[in-house]
Amino acid sequence: MPADRSLTVVVAEDGVLLREGLATLLARFGHRVVASVGDAETLLAAVEEHVPDVVLTDVRMPPGFSDEGLRAAVALRAAHPGLAVLVLSQYVEQTYAAELLDSGDGTGVGYLLKDRVGDVEEFVDALTTVAGGGTVVDPEVVRQLLRRRRDPLRRLSPREREVLALMAEGRSNNAIARALVVSEAAVGKHIGNILAKLDLPPDEDAHRRVLAVVTFLRG
Repeated sequence: MPADRSLTVVVAEDGVLLREGLATLLARFGHRVVASVGDAETLLAAVEEHVPDVVLTDVRMPPGFSDEGLRAAVALRAAHPGLAVLVLSQYVEQTYAAELLDSGDGTGVGYLLKDRVGDVEEFVDALTTVAGGGTVVDPEVVRQLLRRRRDPLRRLSPREREVLALMAEGRSNNAIARALVVSEAAVGKHIGNILAKLDLPPDEDAHRRVLAVVTFLRG
């Protein structure tokens, strides 16, 4: 069934079978996949080369298989505010999902979960909606983001909570290491994880530590 408007699409998916399947599916609905890539670096290059109407990307991609695809999408939206992006993933990557959905005034963006897409036509309609400036977000994505925003401390491991509690007492990394009987390097790694999980913006370390403590005290 051809689409009312043919879109140019860049597909980014590390699984070759799914990547080719998506390209075939979109072609069946009258859209044109101008690039089909398997990693975030190639995605960035493909968008610069082809300037597509919409990007369809997974979250976890080579080389680290963590959040490369989503970080690339955030970077693309920053560089090209009018670029439509639809994320299709098995996971809700909370650290960058909220940033992506907030980009471009929340228009022309979407986040769907692979296991919850039950209808091919609805999926293609979602892509068309995003390309047209709309927003499409799976309710499960919304639920997880809202839960995270209510209690950001829930993302911390028990050890990270211990470290943050000692930070709130004003202890130095060395003092925390002695209290927990771990190395100072381990403390530094825990603190880095805490700052990342609390989504604290890159800034001077001292300022970020204060913001982390404020979050802890609010919790």
